[in-house]
Amino acid sequence: MQIQKEFYGATQSGTPVDLYTLTNDNGVEVKITNYGGIITSIKAPDRDGSIGEITLGMDSLEGYLGPHPFFGALVGRYGNRIRAGKFTLNGKEYQLATNANGHHLHGGNKGFDKVVWEAKTASVEDGVSLTLNYVSKDGEENYPGNLSVTVTYTLTNDDELQIDYSATTDQPTVLNLTNHTYFNLAQSETILDHVLMLEADAFTVVDEDVITTGEIRSVEGTPLDFRQPTRIGERIEADDEQLEFAGGYDHNWVVNGEPGELRLAARVTEPTTGRTLEVYTTQPGIQFYAGNMMPKEMAGRGGQTYKWRGGLCLETQHFPDSPNHPNFPATELKPGEKYHEVTVFKFGAE
Repeated sequence: MQIQKEFYGATQSGTPVDLYTLTNDNGVEVKITNYGGIITSIKAPDRDGSIGEITLGMDSLEGYLGPHPFFGALVGRYGNRIRAGKFTLNGKEYQLATNANGHHLHGGNKGFDKVVWEAKTASVEDGVSLTLNYVSKDGEENYPGNLSVTVTYTLTNDDELQIDYSATTDQPTVLNLTNHTYFNLAQSETILDHVLMLEADAFTVVDEDVITTGEIRSVEGTPLDFRQPTRIGERIEADDEQLEFAGGYDHNWVVNGEPGELRLAARVTEPTTGRTLEVYTTQPGIQFYAGNMMPKEMAGRGGQTYKWRGGLCLETQHFPDSPNHPNFPATELKPGEKYHEVTVFKFGAE
């Protein structure tokens, strides 16, 4: 197992940025940059042992400095959406950036995906790791509290990429960290032939702005029922209000089992290559996003043209807009507490 570091470029302000390549004994390779904690590439074997790319991304740092659909990004302070960018904490209302149709999305105008993190590499038992640290100052993007964040990516010989998220604060704040990697296990034109299973009996309902209403609804009898492995394209165009609001799948599912315990949340299989992806998490929710807001075509890595719905995201998380819904698992972090969540992506083939 090895980890290599190389110069990746510099931000507009001249801050140097590095790229780290983690490789295990089976040929699984993960590339991560300390700009935005972005996973720029994951390569894994298919059923014949052929190593190939399984994510969407850009060729260079320049591609990530410009507009892109959060490819591979480490998202914070608050992943997903907050209605009208407003929440109240200890009687004080906070107004965040409204950077998505009048609502707050993925941390605002300059979220954690657009800052340079301090990086440290290490060899650990049966793996290699990259640890990123960032201190988000009180008032950054209008969030309260000096927030100290540590995110560790560990690649193991079990073909698992584990992401450990930790944070502490010096005053009450809200926090919801996730990763926004776009997967395509065959580098096919779309992900509609991928087969998905979600360990979830319920989802959080959205309105026409794709903002959660606070209702938790059973998946029973809906196109959002993925309790049995189902081809993603099978029902994505179904006559269903929830799909119409989101333009397809872009919802938060309530992961079965006990939040805080690492458990299976999702499994994806790709029939032509045999590649599989399993997602385990301690988080209460998972956002399955089918790339509905991707452009019809866009330039991607290696001269590829990425198409609409060319990648899928499985973002483990607390529920969207939780600060405004007391019935949702709390996202408040107080001084003296430690935020800690774990997500594992396990790569395989069948």
